[in-house]
Amino acid sequence: MAGFFSKEQTVAQPGFNRWLIPPCALATHLCIGQAYAISVFNLPLTRQLGITKSLPNDWTLTELGWIFTIAIFALGGSAALFGKWVQSEGPRKSGFVAALCWGFGFLLGALGVQIHELWLVYLGYGLLGGCGLGIGYITPVSTLISWFPDRRGMSTGMAIMGFGGGALIASPLSDALMKHFASPVSTGVAETWLVLGVCYFVMMAGGAFGYRVPAPGWKPAGWVEPAENARPLITDANVTPAAAIRTPQFWLLWVVLCFNVTAGIGVLGQASAMIQEVFKGSINASAAAGFVGLLSLFNMGGRFVWASLSDTIGRKATYSCFFTLGTALYALVPLAGKSGSVPLFVGCFCIILTMYGGGFATIPAYLADVFGAKYVSAVHGRLLTA
Repeated sequence: MAGFFSKEQTVAQPGFNRWLIPPCALATHLCIGQAYAISVFNLPLTRQLGITKSLPNDWTLTELGWIFTIAIFALGGSAALFGKWVQSEGPRKSGFVAALCWGFGFLLGALGVQIHELWLVYLGYGLLGGCGLGIGYITPVSTLISWFPDRRGMSTGMAIMGFGGGALIASPLSDALMKHFASPVSTGVAETWLVLGVCYFVMMAGGAFGYRVPAPGWKPAGWVEPAENARPLITDANVTPAAAIRTPQFWLLWVVLCFNVTAGIGVLGQASAMIQEVFKGSINASAAAGFVGLLSLFNMGGRFVWASLSDTIGRKATYSCFFTLGTALYALVPLAGKSGSVPLFVGCFCIILTMYGGGFATIPAYLADVFGAKYVSAVHGRLLTA
């Protein structure tokens, strides 16, 4: 079994079709992208004891907000801690470990919901699931870049758009499952998490078993690597993670990603409850779930479009667009809420989420440009502490 999971066993045979790798990456990222739909569960969880209304001992939105916070913190921490291990062990083993953590995180979280122990939810979905998020997130990065040296931005965008698009499937699916399992004595959350945990494990494990890495020295047919003077902002060196974090370039990119993440992740963590509160009476839970799904669609699309565009206009110009346009759109959001304009409110956040997703999808290619492709998963893992 150890041999089956070894990196050597995943080296592709001559003639292997590199386009078989992106679907494996999507299988992983579509599953862990459910994290962006966590807000769909927030209001039902505030009624876990009362079922139809909150009781004094029910959890509050503030307490529940920590589930998402812990999961994202664990994502960054595990990506940094295990980045070098992911790089050395290969995508099959790390992808399977991610499947175990994410799937069983749901199961442990479901137990916590069922017996109403919030610390178990923090431990399961938050910490264990968050480790699955981090390991699963970085697993395909170096593999895709090694298969697509001619399209770095597009290749990482194809995979990482799955992380943004996971909520597009998970949000309405979770809403439907909760309605199916709901009863006079249950909100349906625990049962929904059991189903999701099993399904996500199976799908992620299948993706992990499909990964292959190119043989040493492999290049796409007909592709000639451009001369160094034709790529002034792209290095031919391979900088180790330990050396990378001692450079100002790493920390400048860390700050850029941190700002980009901060600008969008708070929205995703409370999107469902937020739109219901801002437009109280006109937006119900199902419509709010649709809003979460719509944000996921734009988050997903932005990851592919912006990352692919960065191959043409450059990474620096792409991030300049994010911060210029993003600032203007955030300034419009409070005005949209006060005016009662749902289309303007939704439209602003949809465009913002394209840039949020685009920032995530473009950063691995940016890191490969600056520090080289060989250790990009490990460097990327450390950057995700942002």
